[in-house]
Amino acid sequence: MASGPWTDKENDLIVADYFAMLADDIAGRRYSKAAHRRALLPLLNERSEGSIEFKHQNISAVLKGLGEDWIPGYKPAFNFQMTLVDAVVRWLDLHPDWLGRLPGTRPTTGMREAAQIWIGPPPTLSNQPPPQELEQMLHIARKFDVAGRDERNRALGRAGEERVLAHEHATLKAAGRDDLARKVRWVSEEEGDGAGHDIASYAPDGRPRLIEVKTTNGWERTPFHITRNELAVSDERRAEWCLFRMWNFSREPRAFELYPPLDAHVSLTPTSFQASFH
Repeated sequence: MASGPWTDKENDLIVADYFAMLADDIAGRRYSKAAHRRALLPLLNERSEGSIEFKHQNISAVLKGLGEDWIPGYKPAFNFQMTLVDAVVRWLDLHPDWLGRLPGTRPTTGMREAAQIWIGPPPTLSNQPPPQELEQMLHIARKFDVAGRDERNRALGRAGEERVLAHEHATLKAAGRDDLARKVRWVSEEEGDGAGHDIASYAPDGRPRLIEVKTTNGWERTPFHITRNELAVSDERRAEWCLFRMWNFSREPRAFELYPPLDAHVSLTPTSFQASFH
């Protein structure tokens, strides 16, 4: 059996096969991993079924770093070669519709009756992955600007805001505050993006909540962009402002909330500069 590095051709073949399974998995269609492995065998350089399976786990890890879905049955396996990352990116470049997709089960009507979103603890030093794994994930995210990709995906951002709007309605109604639920506003939809928050809501006790929504299909540590104006509003209105980070959106949306000051939770890295003439 072959034991050398995988060629670009082999990587492209196995990445395409992985995405075929992933599409079936997301759509809820039945598929056989064993059948996929057997179909790949004659196309590869004398690889074993075990090596193919492990490579599929490597692809899961790459997709995790890219802030994307992966097949739950292929647990991410790390210490992969960057040539595999390049192969995944090549596939995504050839299929731009993949990144633009939205959850197939997301309601298009009756959003105000949607269930509340699961909200858990934010990422911390105590619950982070092993250092080598985390660094590989963050390296991929930086190299391919995953935060910028999510920020430019307007359909994803709008769908995330719409889902959080429904969550706020459901939370207030569950608390018996229909009066407050009726006052919740989708600010970014009504006024544009200049307010420094997307949704104006309330806590059940009546305190205002100014919610900035950041959405990704990736895992909870996927980096995100935040604007200078959003940071300014978070500082000016600390008692009211929160960042609602939604992740795993295309599967089963989960979330956590961050409260000012944001630099107590995340590292803020300048990514662009304004140039003005002397």
